[in-house]
Amino acid sequence: MNQLISFPYQHVLVLGLAKSGTAACEILADNGCLVKANDLNAQLDDPSIIRLKKLGIEVVTGGHPLSLLENIDVIVKNPGIPYENMLVKEALNRNIPVITEIELVQYLTRNQIIGITGSNGKTTTTTLIHEMLTNSQQANKIAGNIGMVAAEVASTLKNKETLVVELSSFQLMGTTTFQPKIAVLLNLFQAHLDYHHTFENYQYAKAQIFSNQDKNDFIIYNADDVNVVEVVQTAKSTRIPFSTKQYLPNGAWCDESYIYFKDQAIIARSEIRLVGKHNLENILASIASCLLAGGTVEGIKQVLTTFTGVKHRLQYIRNYNERLFYNDSKATNIVATSKAISSFNHPVVLLAGGLDRGNSFDELIPYLHAVKTLIVFGETANKIEEAGKKAGINSIIHVETMQQAVEKAYAHSNERDVILLSPACASWDQYRTFEERGDMFVKAVHTL
Repeated sequence: MNQLISFPYQHVLVLGLAKSGTAACEILADNGCLVKANDLNAQLDDPSIIRLKKLGIEVVTGGHPLSLLENIDVIVKNPGIPYENMLVKEALNRNIPVITEIELVQYLTRNQIIGITGSNGKTTTTTLIHEMLTNSQQANKIAGNIGMVAAEVASTLKNKETLVVELSSFQLMGTTTFQPKIAVLLNLFQAHLDYHHTFENYQYAKAQIFSNQDKNDFIIYNADDVNVVEVVQTAKSTRIPFSTKQYLPNGAWCDESYIYFKDQAIIARSEIRLVGKHNLENILASIASCLLAGGTVEGIKQVLTTFTGVKHRLQYIRNYNERLFYNDSKATNIVATSKAISSFNHPVVLLAGGLDRGNSFDELIPYLHAVKTLIVFGETANKIEEAGKKAGINSIIHVETMQQAVEKAYAHSNERDVILLSPACASWDQYRTFEERGDMFVKAVHTL
């Protein structure tokens, strides 16, 4: 196991004991730190809590007493806990640093790190880079917001293994020294404003991915996204743009026939299996990352000629009676859903709805012309129905469960229709995670 190198804190409070918090506790304790842990809802008889207590960690549940801040050097905060949390606010008032588990990665490894962020496309791009490097015989491990705790994976890295890590704005907001060798910024749309409050705050959080880089590092960025272009102007690292619209002699780009890195043709677009115009951007970013990290053109080709998508991200499920079913449960915002709808040339039966974050869905209206039937559910059902009516959709159906949604979608479909779960909302009103929501969809499809 890799040890923390020059970690500047001794007394640590870990706030939130989900996967990342529990892993942080174990890593910190193993490295001789004096650790306290606090979680509002954790149960003291939970096996993971019992394990932490056996490591000598004081665990406090049921509240956030301010007394926990006594003699604390730093808080390692679960990314999902807002900065309005009273313990976090008081810590900042006392000038106690508040970091996320991602910051520990910088102290656990000196290996090459590729960090990927953006409003959409992170999981697909992270997976593509991982697969491309693997097929290039470049040892690497995947981690982060994709499901595996980054610090935990970093602690197991062997010599010359690259860490490929997906990063959310929540995770990046709590970094101060994190410095990936290669940073990827895919796009910037208004998202998570319930957490960040303003788009400027959200942009600032995303920019943390390159804020500590120097001229020997790389920032791969979307030259077609005006918000991204503006943000990367402050980068001190070497800028590598990608574009689906313009020739880039110093980046990744494409024409109607081929994809290029600088002036080298990499692969014919006709050979690529992954559908969707938005995925072309993800592919360009992945190619640039792979080649800069030491990957090969052959390794890239092996992936792009076989890869059809990641689970819950425009994932093809099955053809049932000439209806094509796709699971896009990870589409938790309007932009992701609009791109999913635009990926198909056939009529779409759309399943959408979920947690209400206070936004309207008018931005989705221009893309709903391809939707023949709209199945709505969750807290936002009425809002999405209103957008559907404005778009001229005559067939709009309310349901309570995913099983009902799939059955109604099938009943209102014809041969060659696409039945698409792309909710445009987070899942937390009805499901613990978007994965659980997607799994329920897949199960319902297979029980038709």
